[in-house]
Amino acid sequence: MALLRRMAAWGVVAFIALVFVIFARPMYRQGEPTVAGKTAEDFPTKIAGKPGHLRDLRGKVVVLNFWASWCPPCIQETPALNHLQEYIASRDALVLGVSQDEDPDMYEKFLKDQGINFPTFREPSRKVALEYGTPVIPDTYIIDRQGRFLRKFYGAQQWDSPEMLAYFDSILGKSGASSAQSSVRN
Repeated sequence: MALLRRMAAWGVVAFIALVFVIFARPMYRQGEPTVAGKTAEDFPTKIAGKPGHLRDLRGKVVVLNFWASWCPPCIQETPALNHLQEYIASRDALVLGVSQDEDPDMYEKFLKDQGINFPTFREPSRKVALEYGTPVIPDTYIIDRQGRFLRKFYGAQQWDSPEMLAYFDSILGKSGASSAQSSVRN
């Protein structure tokens, strides 16, 4: 009888551990519904030396990506973000990068070396990221034309994959998709 109780107890522990592992995995958390529909908090930006705010981008779909030049997953997803920017630019959408780099020289070197083609700015205090609920990077929010969250992506993504491009086609409309898609794959 004691053996059966012990086996049952271990079975319960194993089940709880399995549930925790499944729900804690990043793939499960993609598109977490808790942010969808909420208004994105406004914050100041400084892009190409010009001060502005996130609210200045209303009317565009914004792919808000928190990153840093010293972050290996951020480096890994940078080419795909460049491709995504090319794919969505003609449809009133853009990638907006928020770098957590403290060293301005490293930040500028990364922009040049990676050929960053989307607007980005440096925010080393990490205040904006933390206010958005982003303690770990990369983290990306999709914001609709009215300034509301559509979705949140945890971790590095393959932004130019067929599935991701289909997602952006669904929220941006299909116009221009076929010609942009051929340029993304080249």
